[in-house]
Amino acid sequence: MRKDIHPENYRLVAFKDMSNEDVFLTKSTANTKETLEVDGVEYPLVKLEISRTSHPFYTGKAKFLDTAGRIDKFKSKYKKFQKPEKKEEEEK
Repeated sequence: MRKDIHPENYRLVAFKDMSNEDVFLTKSTANTKETLEVDGVEYPLVKLEISRTSHPFYTGKAKFLDTAGRIDKFKSKYKKFQKPEKKEEEEK
């Protein structure tokens, strides 16, 4: 095994899920400028958009996707690339 390839600055870091305000502590080497006080102790803070407490896979709560709206949006976006219809070609 190679020596001196792993970081040595592991410390407790607070990770905060911004979607549901859940905070959990774990060891990390992540660099951060912000801090958060948890149970009277100040920890470096890493903000997350999504974590195990808010991800639909872990929570079992799937979000409803507006598939009809997505299909219409796709069709309107690529409508300009459609080939002209046969009726228009016959009139020319």
